[in-house]
Amino acid sequence: MKEEQDFKEKEINKTNEENSDLKEQKIEDSESSKINEEKINPEDKLIELEDKLARAFAEMENQRRRYEKEKEDAFEYGGFTFAKEALGIIDNLDRSKQILESDESLKNTEALKKTLEHLDIIYKDLLSIFSKNNIEPIISLNKKLDPNLHQAMMEIEDDKKDPGTIIQEIQKGFTLKDRLLRPSLVGVSKKTGTKTEKNQENEEDSEKK
Repeated sequence: MKEEQDFKEKEINKTNEENSDLKEQKIEDSESSKINEEKINPEDKLIELEDKLARAFAEMENQRRRYEKEKEDAFEYGGFTFAKEALGIIDNLDRSKQILESDESLKNTEALKKTLEHLDIIYKDLLSIFSKNNIEPIISLNKKLDPNLHQAMMEIEDDKKDPGTIIQEIQKGFTLKDRLLRPSLVGVSKKTGTKTEKNQENEEDSEKK
């Protein structure tokens, strides 16, 4: 029993010594840390703090600018989708006019004349409403093809126009302020000479054979 008691006392003493050593080590580490902090120049600390503050302000300013841009875009272009869909009304009016004008039973009748006049009034009113909301038609006829505004659907032989000149408008395009709502679908001119020269070359080759 005595031996067992001695052993326990030794273990307790050993544990106490280890705890004491740990406490002393922590004290030494703490003192060492304080000494290192004291060695740092106060001016360096100030520079470091100023740099962190400047970064924080820069990030806040960037966030503010992003928010302002998003708010501005939402205000100016919030109706972009609605405006794009509203163009379908213009298209339907154009189709209605074309159908009526091509109807042989209505040609040269007073009824057709009055109907077309009413459709033109509605068309002009729509364009006026669009214009008040910064929706403008793209001017295409007799203009050079601009890939940013026009989409060429066909080439039409015309020696009187420079190649690439728009001579037919299939569907009118529109812009909303500086953004494209939809491009104009157009037909552009091309020279007939190229085709004629090729035909002549084919005929000459055929004769040689």
